[in-house]
Amino acid sequence: MNNNKGPEKTGLIPADLPVVYRAGYVHYVIGILTVVYVFNFMDRQILSILMQPIKQEMQLSDTELGFLSGVAFALFYATLGIPIARLADQYSRVNLITICLGLWSLMTALSGMATNFLQLLAARIGVGIGEAGSGPSSHSLIADYVPVQNRSTALGVFALGVPIGLMVGFLVGGWLEQNYGWRVAFLAAGIPGLLLAVLLRLTVIEPKRGHSQTEAQVIHADQPSIKQVAHHMRAIRTFRLLCLACALQAFAGYGLIQWLPSFLSRSHHMTSGDIGLWLALSIGAGGALGSAGGGYLADRMGKKDLRWQLWLPGIGGFLGAPIAFGILLPDSSNTVMFFVFLHAIAVNAYLGPAFAVTQTLSPVRMRALASALLLFMINIIGLGLGPQMVGILSDQLAFAYGQESLRYAILTGCMAYLGAAAFFALAARAAREDYRRAAVLEVD
Repeated sequence: MNNNKGPEKTGLIPADLPVVYRAGYVHYVIGILTVVYVFNFMDRQILSILMQPIKQEMQLSDTELGFLSGVAFALFYATLGIPIARLADQYSRVNLITICLGLWSLMTALSGMATNFLQLLAARIGVGIGEAGSGPSSHSLIADYVPVQNRSTALGVFALGVPIGLMVGFLVGGWLEQNYGWRVAFLAAGIPGLLLAVLLRLTVIEPKRGHSQTEAQVIHADQPSIKQVAHHMRAIRTFRLLCLACALQAFAGYGLIQWLPSFLSRSHHMTSGDIGLWLALSIGAGGALGSAGGGYLADRMGKKDLRWQLWLPGIGGFLGAPIAFGILLPDSSNTVMFFVFLHAIAVNAYLGPAFAVTQTLSPVRMRALASALLLFMINIIGLGLGPQMVGILSDQLAFAYGQESLRYAILTGCMAYLGAAAFFALAARAAREDYRRAAVLEVD
Protein backbone atom coordinates (compact mmCIF):
# COMPACT_ATOMS: atom_id res chain seq x y z
CA MET A 1 0.00 0.00 0.00
CA ASN A 2 2.85 2.38 0.75
CA ASN A 3 3.82 2.28 -2.94
CA ASN A 4 0.70 4.29 -3.66
CA LYS A 5 1.55 7.15 -1.37
CA GLY A 6 3.43 8.97 -4.10
CA PRO A 7 6.87 10.44 -4.61
CA GLU A 8 6.48 13.26 -2.13
CA LYS A 9 6.66 10.66 0.67
CA THR A 10 10.08 9.36 -0.37
CA GLY A 11 12.12 12.56 -0.18
CA LEU A 12 13.98 11.53 -3.39
CA ILE A 13 12.10 13.76 -5.86
CA PRO A 14 10.27 17.09 -5.54
CA ALA A 15 7.07 17.01 -3.49
CA ASP A 16 5.15 19.13 -6.03
CA LEU A 17 5.12 16.38 -8.67
CA PRO A 18 1.67 14.80 -9.08
CA VAL A 19 0.92 11.61 -7.20
CA VAL A 20 -0.27 8.72 -9.37
CA TYR A 21 -2.62 6.23 -7.73
CA ARG A 22 -2.95 2.89 -9.50
CA ALA A 23 -6.40 2.12 -10.89
CA GLY A 24 -6.67 -0.93 -8.65
CA TYR A 25 -6.09 1.14 -5.55
CA VAL A 26 -8.63 3.78 -6.62
CA HIS A 27 -11.15 0.96 -7.10
CA TYR A 28 -10.30 -0.32 -3.62
CA VAL A 29 -10.89 3.11 -2.08
CA ILE A 30 -14.26 3.44 -3.81
CA GLY A 31 -15.05 -0.12 -2.71
CA ILE A 32 -14.27 0.32 0.97
CA LEU A 33 -16.08 3.67 1.10
CA THR A 34 -19.07 1.92 -0.46
CA VAL A 35 -18.91 -0.74 2.27
CA VAL A 36 -18.86 2.04 4.88
CA TYR A 37 -21.96 3.48 3.20
CA VAL A 38 -23.56 0.02 3.34
CA PHE A 39 -23.08 0.02 7.12
CA ASN A 40 -24.35 3.61 7.22
CA PHE A 41 -27.66 2.66 5.64
CA MET A 42 -27.94 -0.72 7.30
CA ASP A 43 -27.58 0.79 10.77
CA ARG A 44 -29.90 3.66 9.88
CA GLN A 45 -32.65 1.64 8.22
CA ILE A 46 -32.63 -1.54 10.29
CA LEU A 47 -35.06 0.20 12.61
CA SER A 48 -37.75 0.01 9.90
CA ILE A 49 -37.85 -3.82 9.93
CA LEU A 50 -37.93 -3.75 13.74
CA MET A 51 -40.58 -1.06 14.27
CA GLN A 52 -43.56 -3.40 14.51
CA PRO A 53 -42.13 -5.58 17.34
CA ILE A 54 -40.80 -2.45 19.10
CA LYS A 55 -44.26 -0.88 18.78
CA GLN A 56 -45.84 -3.94 20.39
CA GLU A 57 -43.30 -4.28 23.21
CA MET A 58 -43.12 -0.59 24.13
CA GLN A 59 -46.75 0.22 23.23
CA LEU A 60 -45.87 3.12 20.92
CA SER A 61 -48.10 5.04 18.50
CA ASP A 62 -47.29 5.50 14.80
CA THR A 63 -46.57 9.16 15.53
CA GLU A 64 -43.94 8.16 18.11
CA LEU A 65 -42.43 5.63 15.70
CA GLY A 66 -42.34 8.27 12.99
CA PHE A 67 -40.51 10.64 15.35
CA LEU A 68 -38.08 7.89 16.35
CA SER A 69 -37.23 6.92 12.76
CA GLY A 70 -37.51 10.39 11.25
CA VAL A 71 -37.20 13.72 13.06
CA ALA A 72 -35.10 12.56 16.03
CA PHE A 73 -32.49 10.98 13.77
CA ALA A 74 -32.57 13.51 10.94
CA LEU A 75 -32.36 16.63 13.11
CA PHE A 76 -28.91 15.69 14.43
CA TYR A 77 -27.80 13.88 11.28
CA ALA A 78 -28.51 16.84 9.03
CA THR A 79 -27.50 19.78 11.23
CA LEU A 80 -24.23 18.28 12.48
CA GLY A 81 -23.35 17.21 8.96
CA ILE A 82 -22.55 20.83 8.08
CA PRO A 83 -19.93 21.62 10.77
CA ILE A 84 -18.41 18.15 10.39
CA ALA A 85 -18.16 18.70 6.63
CA ARG A 86 -16.40 21.98 7.37
CA LEU A 87 -13.82 19.95 9.28
CA ALA A 88 -13.59 17.53 6.35
CA ASP A 89 -12.64 20.41 4.04
CA GLN A 90 -9.83 21.33 6.44
CA TYR A 91 -8.54 18.12 7.99
CA SER A 92 -8.17 14.43 7.20
CA ARG A 93 -11.38 13.00 5.76
CA VAL A 94 -10.16 9.46 6.40
CA ASN A 95 -9.78 10.17 10.12
CA LEU A 96 -13.23 11.78 10.30
CA ILE A 97 -14.93 8.85 8.57
CA THR A 98 -13.14 6.43 10.90
CA ILE A 99 -14.31 8.25 14.03
CA CYS A 100 -17.86 8.63 12.76
CA LEU A 101 -18.12 4.98 11.71
CA GLY A 102 -16.96 3.82 15.13
CA LEU A 103 -19.45 6.11 16.90
CA TRP A 104 -22.56 5.16 14.94
CA SER A 105 -21.69 1.44 15.10
CA LEU A 106 -21.38 1.63 18.89
CA MET A 107 -24.69 3.48 19.21
CA THR A 108 -26.44 0.96 16.96
CA ALA A 109 -25.30 -1.82 19.27
CA LEU A 110 -26.50 0.18 22.29
CA SER A 111 -29.95 0.51 20.66
CA GLY A 112 -30.40 -3.18 21.38
CA MET A 113 -30.00 -2.54 25.10
CA ALA A 114 -32.77 0.09 25.35
CA THR A 115 -35.61 -0.73 27.72
CA ASN A 116 -37.90 2.24 27.00
CA PHE A 117 -38.66 4.88 24.38
CA LEU A 118 -36.30 7.54 25.77
CA GLN A 119 -33.32 5.18 25.89
CA LEU A 120 -33.95 4.03 22.33
CA LEU A 121 -34.39 7.66 21.28
CA ALA A 122 -31.02 8.62 22.81
CA ALA A 123 -29.28 5.72 21.04
CA ARG A 124 -30.81 6.63 17.68
CA ILE A 125 -29.75 10.24 18.14
CA GLY A 126 -26.22 8.91 18.70
CA VAL A 127 -26.44 6.99 15.43
CA GLY A 128 -27.50 10.20 13.68
CA ILE A 129 -24.59 12.15 15.15
CA GLY A 130 -22.09 9.52 14.02
CA GLU A 131 -23.48 9.13 10.52
CA ALA A 132 -23.48 12.90 9.99
CA GLY A 133 -19.81 12.96 9.02
CA SER A 134 -19.61 10.02 6.63
CA GLY A 135 -21.34 11.02 3.39
CA PRO A 136 -19.82 14.45 2.62
CA SER A 137 -16.32 13.27 3.51
CA SER A 138 -16.70 10.23 1.24
CA HIS A 139 -18.01 12.34 -1.65
CA SER A 140 -15.04 14.68 -1.32
CA LEU A 141 -12.54 11.80 -1.22
CA ILE A 142 -14.03 10.16 -4.30
CA ALA A 143 -13.99 13.48 -6.18
CA ASP A 144 -10.26 13.79 -5.46
CA TYR A 145 -9.58 10.25 -6.66
CA VAL A 146 -11.83 10.27 -9.76
CA PRO A 147 -11.87 12.84 -12.61
CA VAL A 148 -15.08 14.61 -13.55
CA GLN A 149 -15.80 12.54 -16.67
CA ASN A 150 -16.09 9.35 -14.58
CA ARG A 151 -17.46 10.86 -11.39
CA SER A 152 -21.15 9.98 -11.84
CA THR A 153 -20.19 6.34 -12.36
CA ALA A 154 -17.94 6.30 -9.29
CA LEU A 155 -20.53 8.01 -7.11
CA GLY A 156 -23.20 5.73 -8.59
CA VAL A 157 -21.16 2.76 -7.38
CA PHE A 158 -20.77 4.47 -4.01
CA ALA A 159 -24.54 4.97 -3.94
CA LEU A 160 -24.91 1.18 -4.09
CA GLY A 161 -24.44 1.45 -0.35
CA VAL A 162 -28.09 2.52 -0.13
CA PRO A 163 -29.77 -0.56 -1.68
CA ILE A 164 -27.16 -2.99 -0.36
CA GLY A 165 -27.45 -1.50 3.13
CA LEU A 166 -31.22 -1.80 2.92
CA MET A 167 -30.94 -5.35 1.60
CA VAL A 168 -28.61 -6.48 4.38
CA GLY A 169 -30.61 -4.64 7.01
CA PHE A 170 -33.90 -6.16 5.88
CA LEU A 171 -32.53 -9.67 5.39
CA VAL A 172 -30.41 -9.94 8.52
CA GLY A 173 -32.67 -7.78 10.66
CA GLY A 174 -35.81 -9.67 9.69
CA TRP A 175 -34.26 -13.10 10.23
CA LEU A 176 -32.64 -12.18 13.54
CA GLU A 177 -35.80 -10.51 14.84
CA GLN A 178 -37.94 -13.51 14.01
CA ASN A 179 -35.51 -15.99 15.57
CA TYR A 180 -33.78 -14.06 18.35
CA GLY A 181 -35.62 -10.77 18.85
CA TRP A 182 -35.07 -7.16 17.83
CA ARG A 183 -32.37 -6.50 20.43
CA VAL A 184 -30.02 -9.09 18.93
CA ALA A 185 -30.62 -7.58 15.49
CA PHE A 186 -29.30 -4.19 16.66
CA LEU A 187 -26.25 -5.77 18.28
CA ALA A 188 -25.43 -7.81 15.16
CA ALA A 189 -25.68 -4.69 12.98
CA GLY A 190 -23.47 -2.50 15.15
CA ILE A 191 -20.48 -4.58 16.20
CA PRO A 192 -18.93 -5.34 12.73
CA GLY A 193 -18.71 -1.62 11.99
CA LEU A 194 -16.14 -1.18 14.74
CA LEU A 195 -13.83 -3.62 12.92
CA LEU A 196 -14.43 -1.91 9.58
CA ALA A 197 -13.36 1.42 11.11
CA VAL A 198 -9.93 -0.03 11.93
CA LEU A 199 -9.51 -1.45 8.40
CA LEU A 200 -10.44 1.88 6.82
CA ARG A 201 -7.95 3.84 8.90
CA LEU A 202 -5.09 1.45 8.14
CA THR A 203 -5.58 1.12 4.37
CA VAL A 204 -7.01 4.34 2.89
CA ILE A 205 -4.70 7.25 2.01
CA GLU A 206 -5.75 10.89 2.29
CA PRO A 207 -5.17 12.36 -1.23
CA LYS A 208 -4.11 15.89 -2.01
CA ARG A 209 -7.01 18.32 -2.44
CA GLY A 210 -8.00 18.62 -6.09
CA HIS A 211 -5.84 15.61 -7.04
CA SER A 212 -8.12 14.56 -9.92
CA GLN A 213 -8.51 18.03 -11.45
CA THR A 214 -7.31 18.46 -15.02
CA GLU A 215 -8.14 22.17 -15.23
CA ALA A 216 -6.90 25.07 -13.16
CA GLN A 217 -9.32 26.43 -10.62
CA VAL A 218 -9.52 29.68 -8.74
CA ILE A 219 -9.36 28.67 -5.10
CA HIS A 220 -9.51 30.98 -2.10
CA ALA A 221 -6.18 31.07 -0.31
CA ASP A 222 -7.81 30.34 3.02
CA GLN A 223 -10.47 27.82 3.88
CA PRO A 224 -13.85 29.50 3.19
CA SER A 225 -16.29 29.78 6.06
CA ILE A 226 -19.62 27.98 6.23
CA LYS A 227 -21.33 31.29 5.47
CA GLN A 228 -19.15 31.85 2.40
CA VAL A 229 -19.79 28.34 1.09
CA ALA A 230 -23.53 28.64 1.71
CA HIS A 231 -23.56 32.02 -0.08
CA HIS A 232 -21.61 30.64 -3.04
CA MET A 233 -23.71 27.49 -3.46
CA ARG A 234 -27.01 29.33 -2.91
CA ALA A 235 -26.10 31.64 -5.80
CA ILE A 236 -26.00 28.64 -8.15
CA ARG A 237 -29.55 28.19 -9.47
CA THR A 238 -28.94 24.58 -10.50
CA PHE A 239 -27.85 23.69 -6.97
CA ARG A 240 -30.88 25.36 -5.38
CA LEU A 241 -33.27 23.46 -7.64
CA LEU A 242 -31.31 20.24 -7.18
CA CYS A 243 -31.68 20.54 -3.40
CA LEU A 244 -35.45 20.94 -3.69
CA ALA A 245 -35.72 18.03 -6.12
CA CYS A 246 -33.66 15.67 -3.95
CA ALA A 247 -35.52 16.74 -0.80
CA LEU A 248 -38.92 15.88 -2.30
CA GLN A 249 -37.54 12.64 -3.75
CA ALA A 250 -36.29 11.67 -0.29
CA PHE A 251 -39.53 12.78 1.39
CA ALA A 252 -41.51 10.29 -0.68
CA GLY A 253 -38.82 7.59 -0.58
CA TYR A 254 -38.14 7.61 3.16
CA GLY A 255 -41.83 7.82 3.93
CA LEU A 256 -42.32 4.63 1.93
CA ILE A 257 -39.24 2.66 2.90
CA GLN A 258 -39.42 3.33 6.64
CA TRP A 259 -43.03 2.18 6.85
CA LEU A 260 -43.11 -0.56 4.20
CA PRO A 261 -42.26 -3.41 6.63
CA SER A 262 -45.01 -2.27 9.01
CA PHE A 263 -47.44 -2.03 6.10
CA LEU A 264 -46.60 -5.56 4.95
CA SER A 265 -47.04 -6.85 8.50
CA ARG A 266 -50.38 -5.14 9.08
CA SER A 267 -52.03 -5.34 5.66
CA HIS A 268 -50.48 -8.53 4.25
CA HIS A 269 -49.83 -10.35 7.55
CA MET A 270 -46.26 -11.28 6.62
CA THR A 271 -43.71 -12.38 9.23
CA SER A 272 -40.51 -10.42 9.91
CA GLY A 273 -38.43 -13.13 8.25
CA ASP A 274 -40.52 -13.13 5.07
CA ILE A 275 -40.62 -9.33 4.94
CA GLY A 276 -36.86 -9.13 5.33
CA LEU A 277 -36.21 -11.76 2.65
CA TRP A 278 -38.54 -10.34 0.00
CA LEU A 279 -37.62 -6.71 0.58
CA ALA A 280 -33.93 -7.63 0.52
CA LEU A 281 -34.36 -9.30 -2.87
CA SER A 282 -36.60 -6.68 -4.45
CA ILE A 283 -34.99 -3.53 -3.03
CA GLY A 284 -31.46 -4.91 -3.13
CA ALA A 285 -31.58 -5.96 -6.79
CA GLY A 286 -33.69 -3.05 -7.98
CA GLY A 287 -31.79 -0.46 -5.98
CA ALA A 288 -28.44 -1.76 -7.24
CA LEU A 289 -29.63 -1.50 -10.84
CA GLY A 290 -30.98 1.98 -10.22
CA SER A 291 -27.94 3.35 -8.36
CA ALA A 292 -25.19 1.90 -10.53
CA GLY A 293 -27.18 2.13 -13.76
CA GLY A 294 -28.24 5.70 -13.07
CA GLY A 295 -24.66 6.82 -12.55
CA TYR A 296 -23.39 4.93 -15.60
CA LEU A 297 -26.13 6.20 -17.91
CA ALA A 298 -25.69 9.76 -16.63
CA ASP A 299 -21.99 9.66 -17.54
CA ARG A 300 -22.62 8.03 -20.94
CA MET A 301 -25.47 10.32 -21.94
CA GLY A 302 -23.84 13.31 -20.26
CA LYS A 303 -20.98 13.16 -22.77
CA LYS A 304 -23.46 14.44 -25.35
CA ASP A 305 -25.37 16.76 -23.03
CA LEU A 306 -24.52 17.28 -19.34
CA ARG A 307 -28.16 17.98 -18.60
CA TRP A 308 -28.83 14.23 -18.71
CA GLN A 309 -27.32 14.17 -15.22
CA LEU A 310 -30.54 15.91 -14.16
CA TRP A 311 -33.03 14.69 -16.75
CA LEU A 312 -32.39 11.06 -15.84
CA PRO A 313 -33.19 11.52 -12.10
CA GLY A 314 -36.28 13.49 -13.15
CA ILE A 315 -37.57 10.59 -15.22
CA GLY A 316 -37.03 8.23 -12.27
CA GLY A 317 -38.88 10.56 -9.92
CA PHE A 318 -41.80 10.93 -12.31
CA LEU A 319 -42.17 7.14 -12.51
CA GLY A 320 -42.08 6.81 -8.71
CA ALA A 321 -45.62 8.15 -8.21
CA PRO A 322 -47.57 5.72 -10.44
CA ILE A 323 -45.41 2.80 -9.29
CA ALA A 324 -46.41 3.59 -5.68
CA PHE A 325 -50.03 2.70 -6.55
CA GLY A 326 -48.80 -0.75 -7.61
CA ILE A 327 -47.06 -1.19 -4.25
CA LEU A 328 -49.81 0.00 -1.95
CA LEU A 329 -53.15 -0.92 -3.51
CA PRO A 330 -52.96 -4.59 -4.66
CA ASP A 331 -54.01 -7.42 -2.36
CA SER A 332 -51.38 -9.82 -3.72
CA SER A 333 -48.03 -9.67 -1.94
CA ASN A 334 -46.31 -11.00 -5.11
CA THR A 335 -47.63 -8.02 -7.06
CA VAL A 336 -46.47 -5.70 -4.31
CA MET A 337 -42.92 -7.05 -4.45
CA PHE A 338 -42.78 -6.73 -8.24
CA PHE A 339 -43.64 -3.05 -7.99
CA VAL A 340 -41.19 -2.59 -5.08
CA PHE A 341 -38.50 -3.88 -7.45
CA LEU A 342 -39.51 -1.40 -10.18
CA HIS A 343 -39.72 1.40 -7.63
CA ALA A 344 -36.19 0.71 -6.38
CA ILE A 345 -34.81 0.98 -9.92
CA ALA A 346 -36.62 4.21 -10.74
CA VAL A 347 -36.13 6.26 -7.59
CA ASN A 348 -32.51 5.28 -6.87
CA ALA A 349 -31.28 6.52 -10.26
CA TYR A 350 -30.91 10.05 -8.88
CA LEU A 351 -28.25 9.30 -6.27
CA GLY A 352 -25.04 9.12 -8.29
CA PRO A 353 -25.91 11.98 -10.67
CA ALA A 354 -27.06 14.26 -7.83
CA PHE A 355 -23.84 13.70 -5.86
CA ALA A 356 -21.76 14.18 -9.03
CA VAL A 357 -23.51 17.42 -10.04
CA THR A 358 -22.89 18.81 -6.56
CA GLN A 359 -19.19 17.96 -6.69
CA THR A 360 -18.86 19.43 -10.19
CA LEU A 361 -20.58 22.69 -9.20
CA SER A 362 -18.44 23.21 -6.09
CA PRO A 363 -14.78 24.35 -5.90
CA VAL A 364 -12.21 21.99 -4.42
CA ARG A 365 -12.20 23.48 -0.92
CA MET A 366 -16.00 23.40 -0.74
CA ARG A 367 -16.78 19.88 -1.84
CA ALA A 368 -17.49 18.19 1.48
CA LEU A 369 -19.49 21.16 2.73
CA ALA A 370 -21.43 21.43 -0.53
CA SER A 371 -22.43 17.78 -0.16
CA ALA A 372 -23.42 18.45 3.43
CA LEU A 373 -25.72 21.27 2.30
CA LEU A 374 -27.41 18.94 -0.19
CA LEU A 375 -27.69 16.19 2.42
CA PHE A 376 -29.08 18.70 4.91
CA MET A 377 -32.02 19.35 2.61
CA ILE A 378 -32.44 15.65 1.83
CA ASN A 379 -32.41 14.62 5.45
CA ILE A 380 -34.34 17.44 7.12
CA ILE A 381 -37.18 17.35 4.59
CA GLY A 382 -36.88 13.75 3.43
CA LEU A 383 -35.67 11.61 6.30
CA GLY A 384 -37.00 13.93 8.99
CA LEU A 385 -40.44 14.87 7.73
CA GLY A 386 -41.27 11.96 5.41
CA PRO A 387 -41.66 9.16 8.00
CA GLN A 388 -43.07 11.61 10.55
CA MET A 389 -45.78 12.80 8.16
CA VAL A 390 -46.76 9.23 7.33
CA GLY A 391 -46.96 8.33 11.02
CA ILE A 392 -49.13 11.32 11.91
CA LEU A 393 -51.40 10.81 8.89
CA SER A 394 -51.73 7.10 9.68
CA ASP A 395 -52.92 7.87 13.22
CA GLN A 396 -55.41 10.43 11.88
CA LEU A 397 -56.77 8.12 9.18
CA ALA A 398 -57.13 5.22 11.63
CA PHE A 399 -60.55 6.52 12.65
CA ALA A 400 -61.80 5.98 9.09
CA TYR A 401 -59.65 3.14 7.77
CA GLY A 402 -58.55 1.24 10.87
CA GLN A 403 -55.65 -1.13 10.24
CA GLU A 404 -55.45 0.01 6.60
CA SER A 405 -54.74 3.66 7.46
CA LEU A 406 -51.00 3.18 6.92
CA ARG A 407 -51.63 2.13 3.31
CA TYR A 408 -53.20 5.48 2.38
CA ALA A 409 -50.82 7.55 4.48
CA ILE A 410 -47.81 6.16 2.60
CA LEU A 411 -49.51 6.60 -0.76
CA THR A 412 -50.22 10.25 -0.02
CA GLY A 413 -46.54 10.90 0.74
CA CYS A 414 -45.44 9.25 -2.50
CA MET A 415 -47.12 11.97 -4.55
CA ALA A 416 -44.12 14.15 -3.68
CA TYR A 417 -42.26 12.27 -6.44
CA LEU A 418 -44.10 14.42 -9.00
CA GLY A 419 -42.75 17.59 -7.41
CA ALA A 420 -39.25 16.14 -7.43
CA ALA A 421 -39.47 15.41 -11.16
CA ALA A 422 -40.53 18.99 -11.85
CA PHE A 423 -37.58 20.46 -9.93
CA PHE A 424 -35.08 18.11 -11.65
CA ALA A 425 -36.38 19.38 -15.00
CA LEU A 426 -36.01 23.01 -13.91
CA ALA A 427 -32.48 22.33 -12.64
CA ALA A 428 -31.54 20.87 -16.03
CA ARG A 429 -32.60 24.12 -17.72
CA ALA A 430 -30.15 26.10 -15.59
CA ALA A 431 -27.30 23.58 -15.59
CA ARG A 432 -25.38 24.39 -18.78
CA GLU A 433 -24.49 27.96 -17.79
CA ASP A 434 -23.83 27.02 -14.15
CA TYR A 435 -21.36 24.30 -15.19
CA ARG A 436 -19.28 26.90 -17.01
CA ARG A 437 -18.94 29.05 -13.87
CA ALA A 438 -18.73 26.17 -11.40
CA ALA A 439 -15.11 26.31 -10.29
CA VAL A 440 -14.72 29.95 -9.32
CA LEU A 441 -15.06 30.90 -5.67
CA GLU A 442 -16.63 34.32 -5.23
CA VAL A 443 -16.44 35.92 -1.81
CA ASP A 444 -17.93 39.30 -1.02
